[in-house]
Parts: sequence; C-alpha cells; structure tokens
Amino acid sequence: MTDWRTLSGRAAFASHRLVGWIFWDPVGIERYAALGIPNGLGYYITTRAGALVDAGADVVTAAYYSIHADFIRLSIDELLKVGTSADAVRVRDEAVLEGLRTHVPEICDALAGLAEPLWAAADTLPLSGRAMFAAQLRHRRTDDPLLSAWLAVNCIREWRGDTHFAIQTAEDITGTEAGILDGAWRHYDDDWLPRSRGADDAALAAAYARLEERGLAVDGRVTDEAVDLRVSLEHRLDDITANAWQHLGEDATVRFCELVESVGDRLIARVDATAGEKWMPAGRHRDERT
Repeated sequence: MTDWRTLSGRAAFASHRLVGWIFWDPVGIERYAALGIPNGLGYYITTRAGALVDAGADVVTAAYYSIHADFIRLSIDELLKVGTSADAVRVRDEAVLEGLRTHVPEICDALAGLAEPLWAAADTLPLSGRAMFAAQLRHRRTDDPLLSAWLAVNCIREWRGDTHFAIQTAEDITGTEAGILDGAWRHYDDDWLPRSRGADDAALAAAYARLEERGLAVDGRVTDEAVDLRVSLEHRLDDITANAWQHLGEDATVRFCELVESVGDRLIARVDATAGEKWMPAGRHRDERT
C-alpha cells in the first residue's frame, strides 16, 4: 500500500524546489525592474500573488499570513505605479521559461509531458478557503507545455500553502509565532526566519509571550514539545495535501519527484548564489523528526 503521507511530503519538497527559485532569480528581478520599479522592489510579493494583487494589499497580506503588511503594501504600490498584476506575472513567466531551459534543460521535455495530468490534478482541488490557489488556478494556461506544467505545479504548491496556513490559524498560531516554530524546526538560529518576514523585536517579544503562555517556549526558547507540535502539523498537512498526488497517481508522482530531484540541488544553488543560503527554507533539507 502506498504511503501517501511520505509521498505527498516528497512531492511537496520537489514542488518547492521546482517553483521557488524563480522568486529570487536575477533575470526575473531585472525584467521586473525594467517595468520601472526601483531595484525590482517587491518582485517576490507581486509575482507570486498574481491576480490576487487586484484584490488589494489587505487581501494579499491575509493570504501571505506571516509576511509584514507594510512590505506587502509597499510592494503592491510600487507595481501599480507603473503596471499591473498581469505585467508582473508575465515577466515572471518569461523568466521561468528562460531559467528552466538554461539551468535544467535535461528535464524540460519530460516535465512538459506532464502538463495535462498535472492540470487535471490541480483541477480536482477544492477552492474553499484557498485564496492564493484560486488566484493561480485561472491564470492563463499557456500553449507552451513546459510553462504550463510549471504553472500547474505552482497551483498545487499554493493549495498546500493555503492549507498550511489554515491549519496553523486553526491552532491559534499567529504569523510571527509560525515563523518562530518553523525556524526552530528547521534549525534556523537567531529567529532569522520570522525576521526575514518582517518581524521586529516587539513582534517577536509578543509572539514569545504567547508561546510561553501555552507552554511552547521558556525564557525565549522554543521547547521540544513545540517542535513536536510543528512536526505533527506538518504530518497533518502531508495527509491533507496528498489528494492532488493521489489523482495524479503513484507512478506519475514518483516520476515527477525523481525528475525534479535530479536537478533540485542545482535549482537551490541558484537561490544560494543570488539571495543566500537560508532563503526558501521549504526547499531545503533539514533533520527529520518522527
């Protein structure tokens, strides 16, 4: 019998690697800056949110969950001075195609061949409560099968992200608290992870105070019990988000994983070279806990 929890987690990890590098890609940032945006400010925020930008900064902040509202608002304001959400997505997609064909050419044909079944899997996922996913689902389905496959994976990935945030919200975990717990689980020191999302000293102090009230932190340090909770939430996430991969089927899911795994370190190296070795934590190996 297929262990769908494990395979779902494996496919999610591969998806993060296949998709995530683009949000730190210098080619994408340069094209975004060429729209007239100083230094490509906010490229990650607007190109990932896509059409959700049109709903306004508060909606995008809600969807991102743990990224500071001021940075999201600034990012959107800078884009809308010179262009639209469609412009942001267009330059990102152009950079996706160029990057895949340049850096991982050996997987392009096989990935393109998975476009239709990947979209069929994405189309089975329910919209309810998944704003980021919904914004990507009706994105243009290009005639280029390579980009189409990438976009389908991005949809499935965003569905998982929406579900992840819903689970943590149901546990009464705030965005900053989520960053603290995630950082502890991934062995990121000095609260780098929540700080990278805009949390300042005051926000961190308030988050730690709430965690201490729940017995999840002591004297400004996350407890083992808190990390165990974070692991249990990840297992729950893997269980819930297995459905798209189950629709794709075990054989095709394993093929997808193996395809991306063959170049995954190369894609992460792109992030290392352009942003640093801590960015995109969901696409990085960590010590496993059971």
